[in-house]
Amino acid sequence: MFDQISEFVRQQLEGKCPTPCPLGVVLGSGLGGYADTLADAVRIPFKEIPHFPASSVAGHAGVLVAGRLHGKPAVLLQGRVHYYEGHDPDAVIFPARLLHGLGVRTLIVTNAAGGINPDFRPGDLMVIRDHLNFMGFNPLRGRLAEEFGPRFPDMSYAYHPELRALARAAAGDLGIAVREGVYLGVSGPSYETPAEIRMFRGWGADAVGMSTVPEVIAANQMGMRVLGISCITNMAAGILDQPLTHAEVLETTERVKDQFTRLLDEIIRRWKP
Repeated sequence: MFDQISEFVRQQLEGKCPTPCPLGVVLGSGLGGYADTLADAVRIPFKEIPHFPASSVAGHAGVLVAGRLHGKPAVLLQGRVHYYEGHDPDAVIFPARLLHGLGVRTLIVTNAAGGINPDFRPGDLMVIRDHLNFMGFNPLRGRLAEEFGPRFPDMSYAYHPELRALARAAAGDLGIAVREGVYLGVSGPSYETPAEIRMFRGWGADAVGMSTVPEVIAANQMGMRVLGISCITNMAAGILDQPLTHAEVLETTERVKDQFTRLLDEIIRRWKP
């Protein structure tokens, strides 16, 4: 099925922008505007791609944009789909598998996350060093699809050390302070309780969110190199004496999106296929 869907998308791009596209970027909450910087851009709404699951979350436009960034072929997703929207695990990793079918071998994933590390502050950017899967499922469970890779993929370097070093170097030269830490994925959509956050901190988590982990597992199975960056949009439950809202998430991403996109753009400028 994915061969046919990838071919459908390639036909939409033929003669308009280069393929294959070795670089893929998943733009999380509030960051979709970065796709407007692509040269020779072709836009395909998710709903026009056969079997592509729909995104229903504010801040996720639901559009595939292909073109060139700093002269390099790339395909960007304005938004993602989440397990909490009612999608099954296969649907959640559908975009990652489609990107692989379009030639993506380096994947940059971005997200909004709640800060667990008490040294973090809303607006911080965190390069993901590793993750904890507390989502209640593994997206590779079930029938073995050999075309995507081994049943038991190694996750020792789920977030590639060279790409993390590239991100830190780019941030340093831009004068942008970045954190580095462990991202914990939960299924959502309710925010975590203070007791859960205390438990997660004891496990070594620095930030928590409702995405990223399934697509990174799938990307590693397919042999893709992954870089993950979180925007700490709020402090997790119980750290500050205030309620949590999605409006706060969007407000913080709006406030720091220029800094976030500058960092993302510099990473891509330095990246070599």
